[in-house]
Amino acid sequence: MKIGCPKEIKPQEFRVGMTPNAAQEAVARGHEVIIETNAGMGSGFDNDSYVAAGARIVDTAEEVFATADMIVKVKEPQAVERKMLREGQLLFTYLHLAPDPDQTHDLLASGCTAIAYETVTDSKGGLPLLAPMSEVAGRLAPQVGSWTLQKANGGRGVLMGGVPGVGPAKVIVIGGGVVGTHAAKIAAGMGADVTVLDRSLPRLRYLDDVFGGTFKSQYSTAGATAELIQDADMVIGAVLIPGAAAPKLISRAQLSTMKPGAVLVDVAIDQGGCFETSKATTHADPIYEVDGVMHYCVANMPGAVARTSTIALGNATMPFMLSLASKGWKKACQDDPHLLAGLNVHAGQLTYEAVGTALGLDVVSPEAIVNA
Repeated sequence: MKIGCPKEIKPQEFRVGMTPNAAQEAVARGHEVIIETNAGMGSGFDNDSYVAAGARIVDTAEEVFATADMIVKVKEPQAVERKMLREGQLLFTYLHLAPDPDQTHDLLASGCTAIAYETVTDSKGGLPLLAPMSEVAGRLAPQVGSWTLQKANGGRGVLMGGVPGVGPAKVIVIGGGVVGTHAAKIAAGMGADVTVLDRSLPRLRYLDDVFGGTFKSQYSTAGATAELIQDADMVIGAVLIPGAAAPKLISRAQLSTMKPGAVLVDVAIDQGGCFETSKATTHADPIYEVDGVMHYCVANMPGAVARTSTIALGNATMPFMLSLASKGWKKACQDDPHLLAGLNVHAGQLTYEAVGTALGLDVVSPEAIVNA
């Protein structure tokens, strides 16, 4: 199979869909790898490293899309990229379709087959291709939140760990999954007073068992959230409904109950955001203010640490990418129900229920597609 990897064009996105190691593994299995020139530079991988791995370098994204049977990316295809997709071509990347009707309709119109990293599952009910970036985003959230909390950036001017005689920042993490756990761990490590909210009692027990008194936990209700945010210096939104739009957990009206200069960090912004006032921002212009509350809503947070993120993502996606290339997408999905869960679009048909619900579109079951 011809596997193509274009350079990412989303603003301030420095990751790349394939590492040289992944390219080498694919070539060793008899596949042809086509890389757009300088695609890996933002992550510290030059053209020579791909050539040494056996890949072929081409000058433009158009050549990659025109030549490849499978496109491997990081971020969802942008409008100009969607125009280059064709019927029968396989797209393997993050999609986040639920809050993005334009992308969804374009993918359906292209006739391509699209498998989304964020909805591939594993035997434990996890999301193995989302987890590495969730870990990165979770660990980044307190870091970028503490920067936003500085007075010069519009924040309250509170130091995360405080100093002797002065209390630490109060941080609320909504969601105790992968993002929330890593966010709480780092925020607590910075010395903050951290409380994690979650609706799963087994998850809360797990966090308590593993982390002990490192941070506090509380069962998540609308009332508990409303009470805690009044005294918070920072709120990190870390909720996820796989493949679906994120629920809105803090309304605009509630901002008036928060302290002036408090910070909201919305890690769920890729799925539409979990605060009513959230709107996607970029690393070039990451923060904005609404009713005195600062918002950090960068839609590709892991792109800020591109090398770490690219290697972590590549480690997770490579086995699936090699399976798709070696077996073809249909056989690979027939053999692996967890990969089948990643199928979102095929030949003009939507195949992921949560996206159909969010956008009001008809859905065909992925099982019906692969067994046809």
